[in-house]
Amino acid sequence: MEQRIRFGGLVNRDTFAPLVVSTLFILLTSILAHCARRLVQNIVKDPFVRLLFEEAIAAAELCGCCFELIVVADNFGVATYAVYLFALTIWWSLNWGDATACPYTHIEDVIEGRGDVRKAILKTWAELGGGMLVFKYVQMYWALEISDTHKDKAVEDCSADLQVPVLYGALVEGIATCLCRLASRALGDLNPRFATAIDAFIGTSLVVAGSLYRNTILTYNYQENPNADFYLSISCKVNLGRAFDYSGGYFNPVLATSLKAGCHGHSLSEFATVYWAGACAGSIVSVYLYKLPIIQEYVRGTTEVNGDSIWAGKED
Repeated sequence: MEQRIRFGGLVNRDTFAPLVVSTLFILLTSILAHCARRLVQNIVKDPFVRLLFEEAIAAAELCGCCFELIVVADNFGVATYAVYLFALTIWWSLNWGDATACPYTHIEDVIEGRGDVRKAILKTWAELGGGMLVFKYVQMYWALEISDTHKDKAVEDCSADLQVPVLYGALVEGIATCLCRLASRALGDLNPRFATAIDAFIGTSLVVAGSLYRNTILTYNYQENPNADFYLSISCKVNLGRAFDYSGGYFNPVLATSLKAGCHGHSLSEFATVYWAGACAGSIVSVYLYKLPIIQEYVRGTTEVNGDSIWAGKED
């Protein structure tokens, strides 16, 4: 007889157990990173050196969790993946402090005069170190094969996500990164209530949209007269999130490097062009786009709307 347990309904235990294993791994990774972060904060006195360690820890935590999130998405669906990613994004926002685990944020700091090139390079190397080293930790866990979803994961070959010409893939990564950074900048300036949750929702939506809605067909039934028998069906193919069909949609060079560098299907130069040059170019463009009067006027205008508001410091 098939064994079942109740968890918001009847759930197959054979399906639920691997999800518990993945959840425990993500929790373990987050706890270890949190402890390492606290240890560094207590031991390392130099602020910049401490930040380098925090960048490495943040990158390791990000990439380690995302390795397992791939398992969650492949085996338990996009909805489960979205819930986990949303929760993790909020956790990272609350615990990383000044660390970003993302190289192009340091490039933005250099452009805007908040940092120098030497520090940007050192931070990037720290992030790369954390992102690359964490795979050994993930591999050891997968090698235990505690659940069927980890079977042969530690030794399987990976394949590239790039499905289009290199320049096209770089353009996709660049545009998506630019849009993401524009949204983050607007949230930073507006300082709305629940900013962390809003930013997490935007990031999660951008990632999930490609997996959930690509190649989706929406059918709209239009009835001109309620008493008529005439119906017009319009089929519209939605291409939201095509970045995931084209390049994988990582929007973070360190994350892409940790998960996909050296995989079959692209050379290192092609990989660097798409996931490093493309994403960084999109980030740089966002710095200048955000300064355009039309965007600044729109951002400032959203704070002047009357009525209930989510913006901090504004009376409802």
